[in-house]
Amino acid sequence: MRVALFVTCVNDTLFPGTGRAVVTLLRRLGCDVEFPRAQTCCGQMHVNTGYPEEGERLARHFVNVFAGYDAVVAPSGSCAATVREQYPRLARAAAPAGGAASFADAVAETVPKVHELSEFLVDVLGVTDVGAYFPHRVTYHPTCHSLRALHLGERPVRLLGQVRGLDLVPLPAAEECCGFGGTFAVKNPAISAAMCADKTRNVMTTGAEVLCAADNSCLTHIGGALRRQRTGVRIMHLAEILAATETTR
Repeated sequence: MRVALFVTCVNDTLFPGTGRAVVTLLRRLGCDVEFPRAQTCCGQMHVNTGYPEEGERLARHFVNVFAGYDAVVAPSGSCAATVREQYPRLARAAAPAGGAASFADAVAETVPKVHELSEFLVDVLGVTDVGAYFPHRVTYHPTCHSLRALHLGERPVRLLGQVRGLDLVPLPAAEECCGFGGTFAVKNPAISAAMCADKTRNVMTTGAEVLCAADNSCLTHIGGALRRQRTGVRIMHLAEILAATETTR
C-alpha cells in the first residue's frame, strides 16, 4: 500500500520525532511510506478564525499534493478532522466560482483516503498488536477532535492495550477538554489555564509516568503545565509508543 505521511505543522515544527515514529511503524507493518515535501498547513486555523478564502487556497494545495496515494495518514486528530469535515464545505462554498468543479472532484477523491493514525491501523490495516514494547505506566488523554469529530472511540486504547510491558491506567474525566482548543487558549487564557489545571490534576491521580495522546498540540498544553509543576510526568505521542520495541527501549 502506497501511503503518504501528512505530518502537520505542529509536528513538523516542534515534534519531528512523531513523524519519524509514524514512518517506522507503518514500514514495520508493510506499508510503502512517502513524505510529499510540498505539503503545507491544512488550513485549520484559517477556517476556524474566519478566513475561508485562505483556507480554500490551502485545501486546493493539499488535494493536489496528496492526489494519487492509496491512503494519507496524519498523527493528528484535529488536522485529519479539518480535512474530512471542512474541505467538503469549502468545495461546496466554492461551487459558483470558476474551476470549482475540479476542486470539488479532487476533494471527493482525496478526502476519504485521509486517516488519523489509530483509525488507519485498526480500520484499514486491521491490526491492534503492532509489535510494540514499552514497559511504563501510561495514561491516555482522548483529544476533543478525536472524540467528537473523528469518533475514534476505543481505537487508541485498543492499540495501547496490546503494547507489551505497558501498564495502561484510566484517566479520570478523560473526555473533558484540556483547554487548548487552538486559538481558544489565546483568546481565553484564564479559562484555558483553569481547564488545564483540572486535566493535570487528574493526570497526577493516575500515578502514570507518561501521558499519551494522539495530538501533540494538546500534549504541549498539558505537558507545559506538568513541567512547570515539576511532576516528572512525560508526554508522548501515541505513534512514539507504538513505534517502540525492545531494541529501541
